[in-house]
Amino acid sequence: MAPDREARERAATGATASRPRTRLDQPKPPRHRFLPEWDPEAFGRLSERIARFLGTGRFIVWMTVVIIVWVVWNIFAPRDLRFDNYPFIFLTLMLSLQASYAAPLILLAQNRQDDRDRVNLEQDRKQNERSIADTEYLTREIAALRMGLGEVATRDWIRNELQDLVKDLEDRHLDGHGAGRVVFPAERSQGRDVDDR
Repeated sequence: MAPDREARERAATGATASRPRTRLDQPKPPRHRFLPEWDPEAFGRLSERIARFLGTGRFIVWMTVVIIVWVVWNIFAPRDLRFDNYPFIFLTLMLSLQASYAAPLILLAQNRQDDRDRVNLEQDRKQNERSIADTEYLTREIAALRMGLGEVATRDWIRNELQDLVKDLEDRHLDGHGAGRVVFPAERSQGRDVDDR
């Protein structure tokens, strides 16, 4: 009875006798591979370096020198020292081999450059969006400040209002409404300020 109970408990928990329970808190052991592994980034960097070298004048000069030496050697060297006679089939094979390797390396370098350009463009686009959002926020804030300043009493506005009040008071004084009263205490004679109470 005990083995049946253990089998039922294992079936209920999902564990089986043929497959050991995997632990999620521990990494799996590395699998054995039969093919050699390489780092794609290192290979890409190497291809970019080769593509950059193939696009320089130094490469063209060296290639020209090698071809001239090859042709001159195989034409003017003693017959038993020549390794590629007149149709230069081996030279053609070497140039084809070089071209067949150069083209994919150049394409790989261009693809990597396209990927970098795409990432840079995406970052530039995001930066532009942030700049536009910041500019719109600052524009709204400046507009709110201008609207708020429209309701604030400025020094010039208060000065104009006081001057208008003084004119009104002076006009009343001259019309006889405020006979004998002085508008500002500073215009009175020196003495006690009883009238201000």
